[in-house]
Amino acid sequence: MTSTRREDIIAFQFSSWYPIFSSLSIKSTILPLDNDFKLYLEADGVFVPTGSEDLPPNSTLSLEECDAHQDSDDEATSRYAFPQLDAQVRAVIREYHAVFPKLNFPHQRHDAAWLLPSTSPLKCTSPADVYLLLKSSDFITHDLSADLVFEGCVDNDDAPGTLEYRLELVLRKWFAIDRSREMRAFVRDGVLLGISQRDMNYYEFLNEPEMQKKIVSSFSAYWAAHIKSKWTGPASYTFDVLLTRDLTRFHIIDFNPYAPRTDALLFTYNELAAFPTATPPTLRVIDSHAHPAVTRNAPEHQHNMVPLEALALSQGRNVEEFAAAWADHVRRGTAESDDESEE
Repeated sequence: MTSTRREDIIAFQFSSWYPIFSSLSIKSTILPLDNDFKLYLEADGVFVPTGSEDLPPNSTLSLEECDAHQDSDDEATSRYAFPQLDAQVRAVIREYHAVFPKLNFPHQRHDAAWLLPSTSPLKCTSPADVYLLLKSSDFITHDLSADLVFEGCVDNDDAPGTLEYRLELVLRKWFAIDRSREMRAFVRDGVLLGISQRDMNYYEFLNEPEMQKKIVSSFSAYWAAHIKSKWTGPASYTFDVLLTRDLTRFHIIDFNPYAPRTDALLFTYNELAAFPTATPPTLRVIDSHAHPAVTRNAPEHQHNMVPLEALALSQGRNVEEFAAAWADHVRRGTAESDDESEE
């Protein structure tokens, strides 16, 4: 793999490629973020800025607990308010009905998706939803620092003003994605080498020989016609797509570097390096429920998953105070459940 320059990295920034491929991608809006919002994302604690909530949160906390939580959060939230950004986000939500957010660069999966309803993960209908999802994610720290974004680049010692990096909020129109049709493609030196299933679960229809032949043929033709000549970044890259229902076309989700920082999924980069360049691309899918890559229903980022009420009760309390408050909360919930079952 060749050495990476900062301009190569910037090519994978959403605002770099989306204007070129917007007709093939999910409808999206890019909003610039100022340093105050960056400070909010970097601040300790999980809270939403003043004025960003459209409706009271759907919580099982009692009124007394909500009041106590609000008192402990007042000092933090009062320092952060983004009325202009709130208005912009609300305008986009009105247009798209719901959005899912990201910052400048792609992330493999959103580790904070569990904060929103499991029936519609990443579906945001208010600025508070957007901010909470970003604030609760560990992955976005990469995008907050230019040093991390350009880490390892061969031209990092050049004059810093030659390539300005600005934080951006990307709001993409939300819709329910059929994960069985998500694919990642690998291009080396302008040649499409491989296509991998992204969701690590077994799907029977993907293992039908005629279906696989159709995917490889249609995918290759569509890439050659609509991406190959228009891509302006490095000659080696990967890109994520959602196949259409008839599997003949695709919608672009993101572009990623052709490098170990991007998961090779069902391939390895050593395998890809050995692939011949004069044959059709190789399609890899999960071929059985026993495949070692199958997720076996284990939730992603489960180390981050705690109840929203626990996050609320933890604000402004030390470990002992939180333990007592949580035990009391559980007792109340159990008592209420018993009362309801007796009615």
